[in-house]
Amino acid sequence: MRKLSLLLASQLLVLAAIAQQFSQDSAWILNNYTKKEIQIPMRDGIKLFTSVYHPKDATEKHPIIMTRTPYTCSPYGEQFTSRLWQMDFRYFARENYIIVFQDVRGRWMSEGEFVDVRPFNPNKKTNQDIDEASDSYDTIDWLVKNLANNNGNVGVFGGSYPGFYSTMAAMSGHPALKATSPQAPVTDWFQGDDFHHNGAFALIDAFAFYVTAGFGHPRPVPTTARPTVNVKLPSNDNYTTYLKIGALKNFMALTGDSIAFWKDLFAHPNRDAFWEARDIRNSVQAIPASTATLIVGGTFDAEDCFGAWRCYEAIEKKAKNNNKLVMGPWWHGQWTTQDGSKLGNVRFGDNTAHYYQNEIEIPYFNYYLKGKGDISKLAEATVYFTGANEWKHLSQWPPADKTDKALYLQANGKLSWEKPTGKNSYTEYVSDPNAPVPYTDNVHYVRTREYMIDDQRFASRRPDVLSFETPVLEQDLTIGGTVIADLISSISTTDADYVVKVIDVFPDDFKYPGQQTNTSRTAGTGDYPMGGYQMLVRGEIMRGRFRNSFAIPQAFKPNKPERVKFELPDIAHTFKKGHKLMIQIQSSWFPLFDRNPQQFVNIYTCDDADFKKATIKIHHDAANSSSIILPVIP
Repeated sequence: MRKLSLLLASQLLVLAAIAQQFSQDSAWILNNYTKKEIQIPMRDGIKLFTSVYHPKDATEKHPIIMTRTPYTCSPYGEQFTSRLWQMDFRYFARENYIIVFQDVRGRWMSEGEFVDVRPFNPNKKTNQDIDEASDSYDTIDWLVKNLANNNGNVGVFGGSYPGFYSTMAAMSGHPALKATSPQAPVTDWFQGDDFHHNGAFALIDAFAFYVTAGFGHPRPVPTTARPTVNVKLPSNDNYTTYLKIGALKNFMALTGDSIAFWKDLFAHPNRDAFWEARDIRNSVQAIPASTATLIVGGTFDAEDCFGAWRCYEAIEKKAKNNNKLVMGPWWHGQWTTQDGSKLGNVRFGDNTAHYYQNEIEIPYFNYYLKGKGDISKLAEATVYFTGANEWKHLSQWPPADKTDKALYLQANGKLSWEKPTGKNSYTEYVSDPNAPVPYTDNVHYVRTREYMIDDQRFASRRPDVLSFETPVLEQDLTIGGTVIADLISSISTTDADYVVKVIDVFPDDFKYPGQQTNTSRTAGTGDYPMGGYQMLVRGEIMRGRFRNSFAIPQAFKPNKPERVKFELPDIAHTFKKGHKLMIQIQSSWFPLFDRNPQQFVNIYTCDDADFKKATIKIHHDAANSSSIILPVIP
């Protein structure tokens, strides 16, 4: 009890220190900055609403740091935004940056028509040919020509959707734009970010974002008012609520006809020209050598983990600029907060967010925008490896010394580096879309961020989840890079989804220092039992119909073994000696992703009656061996 009291006392001291720092920073910023609101004209005459926070200091010229956002640059009027002292912006204020927020075209107080992930236009011929890169160019041009006391150097950064706008800004080619940092950037909404993963529809996020949170509701004129949302759903249990609503067509019936991009999601079930145009990887070659990029993301980001890894990869392959990567053990945007020492039940030991902000982000922008300091020691890839709980500073990503090794699924729930030798060996389960596997085991409505690292013991107990594991590891096993699921599967129907999870199984006697074990009969007392914890390191879904092509879906032939091979977003993790590595396979992950009716029908228009049970076999014999290909680092 004394240890627990000391731990609580320590946490309270930390919170008090943070509150005091917020108070000090806010007072200083309010006394040393002014705010101005401007309508900046674009080349086609549309004006974009822009908030400028300008340092009063006139002893030197100041660089400009900008975030372009669809999420509002409020508060509007004289009031200052608390982001200036509650997030990483406070470090830019301490350095006397001119700080700029802008509502993107068609959002909030900006004029024009909003287009979701507006495609890049490489062939602009008239002033009416616009995109987010041209809006970035025109804004930067106006700022450097009209803001007093600026030094002519501009940086752009932002996370999630503003990460997309940061990548677009990098493609603008404006000579004053010296550095950008796309953070958790939206990169490809069909392949792996936000609303689809390998063609499977991310139901809970898409419905919450576009419908119940109101993002997709029409905004005919500039406004500071949030949209009125008329869709009312129970708010205590998303699993039960979404299951009762049923097929996707029933979700469409709830929304009416006014949410444009929600309708687009239903109208484009396959990877067609619509999605190709919105894959920013197809255009990053437009980034000039004069604009540096720092791609930032979280290895446990539930929304845009894919985007960070793949955006960095595409820029490396196609552009010729100075491009760096930082990946920490973070949820979506955690790197901008005060703490990065834990996520859910898992502890990392040190404040990774504080390290990033002070040792990487500010030095990076200071170097490019102020000519201050030296970033020669900033590695090509700075990546935090959980398990070992350490930063690695690497000359490339994936690491140069990684080797792809197949870990084979075996009979009786085993994993081995040796290929199976038996005949006609498989493990099967029955997937029932009317009783789908939940993505986490507790009751809640808003999708959690901690599921990315949750204990998977609840799933191990289900008959429709297969678990394979190694013996206890006799030495550390470090994984760094893209994981590939290479499954041989046969199904009794014509379609199915495949969810593959890579899991770190902790020793039965594992405890963090100071943890209190629950020895009473009262549930919920003491710390979470970490002994035997099955930590989700990476999970990913694949819609089976896209196993050969995302553009041209194909039905399965019942009971015929077929290869289902797909990538999981990169992993940076060490499985410690004494732990075990587990692979779980299942065919639903609800309501994180929509249910597959397990028939080859249009999932967006099918009926409740179309959802059927399927028997799924995962083969693991000499002729049909299934494996998980791991990027092993010695």
